[in-house]
Amino acid sequence: MLTAPLIHAKMRATMDKLEVVVGHMLVERKLTLAVAESCTGGLLGHRITNVPGSSDYFEGGVIAYSYDAKERLLSVHHDTLYEHGAVSPETALGMARGARKAFAADIGLSITGIAGPGGGLPGKPVGLAFIALSARNTERVERFVWESDREGNKSCSADAALTMLKEFLEQSPG
Repeated sequence: MLTAPLIHAKMRATMDKLEVVVGHMLVERKLTLAVAESCTGGLLGHRITNVPGSSDYFEGGVIAYSYDAKERLLSVHHDTLYEHGAVSPETALGMARGARKAFAADIGLSITGIAGPGGGLPGKPVGLAFIALSARNTERVERFVWESDREGNKSCSADAALTMLKEFLEQSPG
């Protein structure tokens, strides 16, 4: 049986989770969110939808692993993919824009990268990730290189995406 202090500590830990914090911020600002994921395979959407009430602000997500899926589902330009590759700031931004448009959301958030253990290329090491955010008057892309295993790289990318969203919401009028 859990005692009251243990229950309280457990609730506090849940309330501090990034996905809970950004969920409250999205509700307060009356904003909606859509995501596009590649290397995380739905982890970001999973974390967002683990929050009770996420249907109030989460419109949906796309897992676009292939070039074709990024083009068809997210409207990432063919030339962008073939000139810069699937793991690039240009593609990450195209994915965020595409998610935002596909779901008519206020904010699009995307992740593309190389989770590992294979797949690294010269200039694009295993653990490389680009995370992008697209909103009405703001677009940003950040580059990360994680040094973990596949699961750890995916988790770090999801955390970084939620952190980027939180920072954006903190800077937005509420």
